[in-house]
Amino acid sequence: MALALLVAVTAALAAAYPRAVDRYGDAGLRRAIEQARPDRTSVQIQAAPPWMASLQQWESLLRAAPLAKARAEVLAAAEAPLVPDRAQSSYGVRTTVPLETSESWLAQPVGLPAQVVLAAQQDLASHSRLSTGRLPRTTGEPVTAATESVEAAVTADTARTLNIKVGSVIRVPGSGRGPLAVRITGIVVPRSPDGAYWSTLPVLRTPALSRQPGSQLSEVYWLGGLLLAPDAGPALLGTPGRPDRYWNVAPDVAALRGHDLDRLASAVAALESGPGVQRLRTAVDDELEAQTNLDEVLADHARLRSGIEPLLVLAAVGTGSLAVIVLAMAGGVAADRRRAELALLRARGASLPGLAARLLAETAAMAVPAGALGLTAALLLLPAASAAPAVTVAVAVTVLACLALPLRAVAAHRTVRMHDGREDLTATRPSRRRTVAEATVLVIAAGAVAALRRQGSGSTGLVAAAPLLTGVVAALLLARLHPLPLRALSKAAARLRGLVIPLSLAQVARAPGFAVLPLLALLSALTTAAFGGSVLAGVTAARDQAALLDVGADGRVETTTGRLPKALPDRVRGLPGVRDVTAASVTHEAKPQQSGQPVPLAGVDPAAYARLSHDTGLGAFDAASLRSGGEGEAGNEGEDAGAGGGADRPLPALASPRVAEEYGTGPYVVLLPDGTSVTVQVVLVREHTPAVIGDDFLIVDRAGLPRAAAHATTLLLTGDSLNGRALRSAADGTGASVRLRAEERSRHVDSPLQSGAERLYVVAVAAGAGYAVLALLLTVLRTAPERRALLARLRTMGMSRSQGRRLLILMALPQAFLAAAGGVLTGWAGIHLLSPGIDLSTIALASPSGLEGAALRTDPLSLAVPALIVLLLAVGVPAAQAWWTGRRGSVSELRLGDN
Repeated sequence: MALALLVAVTAALAAAYPRAVDRYGDAGLRRAIEQARPDRTSVQIQAAPPWMASLQQWESLLRAAPLAKARAEVLAAAEAPLVPDRAQSSYGVRTTVPLETSESWLAQPVGLPAQVVLAAQQDLASHSRLSTGRLPRTTGEPVTAATESVEAAVTADTARTLNIKVGSVIRVPGSGRGPLAVRITGIVVPRSPDGAYWSTLPVLRTPALSRQPGSQLSEVYWLGGLLLAPDAGPALLGTPGRPDRYWNVAPDVAALRGHDLDRLASAVAALESGPGVQRLRTAVDDELEAQTNLDEVLADHARLRSGIEPLLVLAAVGTGSLAVIVLAMAGGVAADRRRAELALLRARGASLPGLAARLLAETAAMAVPAGALGLTAALLLLPAASAAPAVTVAVAVTVLACLALPLRAVAAHRTVRMHDGREDLTATRPSRRRTVAEATVLVIAAGAVAALRRQGSGSTGLVAAAPLLTGVVAALLLARLHPLPLRALSKAAARLRGLVIPLSLAQVARAPGFAVLPLLALLSALTTAAFGGSVLAGVTAARDQAALLDVGADGRVETTTGRLPKALPDRVRGLPGVRDVTAASVTHEAKPQQSGQPVPLAGVDPAAYARLSHDTGLGAFDAASLRSGGEGEAGNEGEDAGAGGGADRPLPALASPRVAEEYGTGPYVVLLPDGTSVTVQVVLVREHTPAVIGDDFLIVDRAGLPRAAAHATTLLLTGDSLNGRALRSAADGTGASVRLRAEERSRHVDSPLQSGAERLYVVAVAAGAGYAVLALLLTVLRTAPERRALLARLRTMGMSRSQGRRLLILMALPQAFLAAAGGVLTGWAGIHLLSPGIDLSTIALASPSGLEGAALRTDPLSLAVPALIVLLLAVGVPAAQAWWTGRRGSVSELRLGDN
């Protein structure tokens, strides 16, 4: 049953890994497509009317039937895995040049007339809900370029923004004819406003403020969309709007698969500028053009995936190798416990093939159903993912479990023996083959570590095994070296008068060489668990630091216009969770006199700001070095401060490296937005500072600023549990924004690929710790009969129960202590060796930030907890065995010993 449970759990974990990676990859790709706007992810195909065609031919091309026929060709040109979403893929006719209206009643923010885009987009009825009026239609004669009036609908947002009502008439300029009158017959509400039908051309759904190129920022006008009847497209030929036919191919997000990313990028390229668009030019129009930003979205996602996949491979190789070692140990334990039975069968004439076939059948009877059960559990728990990889790895686990016992038995019983020779760890010398094999492993591990440090985690498959190989090398070295202290301790213990310590060391010295495999499993498991925990700790630390750089403190209350109320700092300071409040006067428009480029300048109270900088770790400094020495220092941080002038006396300033390099250390004059100025002299240079987000800043004493420039604009908060709702309520009505470090941190988990990789590393850490415990238990199970027989014999010689317990504990303690200590040291050394080649920025951060790289860092918990569990179990299990053996008596154990 124990073997069946081990095989079921291992098969389930092995089968779940590729399915989990597949699901996270699918979800990450879909999230990337959904987060990008449909105007970026849709393939937009357009064609202008042929210049050589007659007006009648132009009009026929812009009618609904030819457009629908061309749409079928466009959708058919998309190759798998680019599956079009037919419901959201819009098409029709629209003006490519906005038309200026002459209606003064339309909204005009600064007196400039509104402009409109006319579009005869098909299938309007199925994608909208009628709010008022009716949908536009064409009646009587077919619409032509000479038609003087058409009907249109607008969305509720357009109607509300531009003051349009049902019955309104909007006139747009004509081309070689009178104006075209567009009568509004209905107001519609989009059924899916964020879908591609409405968002590929968002101006048809929501009007936007626009301005002419080269005009001032304040010279804006409204640009809205008017939705004509499906057959009204030819009327656009009578306007200067340069109408185009268009077909927008929206990808079906539900059909996207992460493992098809390369093929999807190829399909997009083929439709945008490859064979697909060439076929469309042959079938639809020679001048047809296609464009999309979907290829850029896919490229960004591919970079994210390529940064995360090597880290997942590291976790998979480590945990998978541990599973292989533990399965091999399970087979070895079973073969060792049946050694007498198998030796008897060989002595009676059983052949090695027959013996192996018998053991294979016995093991398969348990392992095959257990493997099938684990595979089924993985398939049911993680649906909607590729099944082939999961089946492959589950079958591999089952086959390995079936072969472990027969292979171990065949290796141990190649020759018929009456009894086994002595295999004392202190007496048996390693063979030359073992020495060569260990040296080979050492060279391979050194090469893998060197390659990982130099090339990074994504170079080769061997590099992915570097953490595991580090543990293997440590295990081999420990197995070689730990007989030396045993011999020294045995000699020292021989002088002691007691019985327990010398006897325990003598028993440990007689431990068979088979103990190398459990030691290998323990050290590899502890190293893998430490590496996984360090990855998680590095990700957490990177997100915390990135969020701190984005906010500057635990919380930030800031206004970019005007000033904060004088009572706000005291009000915020009294909120629950707020430990301290530091006010700053920040302006982003200060300009050094020798340059026209603005530099952010912040006035602060040196003492409070130095305390904040020290607490946050952002550019700590000594407050005395920043004091202006003027008469008016800021007494209350929430109130305005200032000396009232100060252009002639240099203010000590803290600057960023870029500002100090570009403008020098001064003194030089800095012009303030209100027309005043201050003279600053750079005395401190720091990479980051809490008050200003970015790489350019000057920090000075508020007391030295002119009074008009010293009012508080920013509050920097520290506290362990800031309440965002309470802070926003306190700042309500002040025009200030509230940002919290905790909220910014959560925004860095942007893709299911990131969160999925974190979950997989949590599972890898748990599996590593679990396999370490299992390896220890297998070792204990293997030696349990010998310990029971030994304890029974010693009891008949007069050893007390307490002495028996101490004996078994001391027998287990040396190897367990060496394994635990070796695991901690190996994990620590491996992390420091591998950290230069591993960058966690991709898995930790959703987007680039001021944080330069996310380094792998040691996590004390992942180092200590698994090692302590191993040590406690190694001591606790023998103690429990001694207690149980003492209760059962010695007769049965002595009989087992005779056997």
